[in-house]
Parts: sequence; C-alpha cells; structure tokens
Amino acid sequence: MIVRILGEGQYDVPDAETAALEDLDRKLSVAIEADDEKGFEEVLAELVQKVRSSGAEVGPETIVPSSLTLPHASSSLAETKALLASEESGES
Repeated sequence: MIVRILGEGQYDVPDAETAALEDLDRKLSVAIEADDEKGFEEVLAELVQKVRSSGAEVGPETIVPSSLTLPHASSSLAETKALLASEESGES
C-alpha cells in the first residue's frame, strides 16, 4: 500500500499493515467529525509514526498513485478540515 504524508513524501507500507492503518484512519475520521483536537493530534501522530516505521520511502523519481493520503505530522484539526473541505468542493 502506498501512503503519502503531505509535505514529506510517499511510503510503501507492507500489506500486512493495511488493517492497522485503516483502523487508525477510521479513528482519525471520528476525531475530525467530533471536532476532537486532542484525539486528532494523538491519532495522527500514531498513524504517521506507523507509516514511517513500517514503510519504505518511495523515491521522488518514482511516480505511483497513493492509496492513502495523510496530512503532514504537525497539521492542526482546523487545517485538515479546511483541506478536506477544499477537496470535497473540487478545489485543491
């Protein structure tokens, strides 16, 4: 699974980690929907660390589509909500 961390790059994460990443992604979505800044920060940090520790960096010369895109590690809840809103409206 190819995962992009915005502002950082892409990682090739083994398929064995897919379920764990999807679970963390669901938790991140719940925190966003609940407007839970602390929960968002905690889950995002865990998710980014999981990708970094289990994945291999994909070189910038390699162009592959990402299966999952994450906000950069220091993103705030407000920044992430604005990014999601712009993607939903077709602005990016």
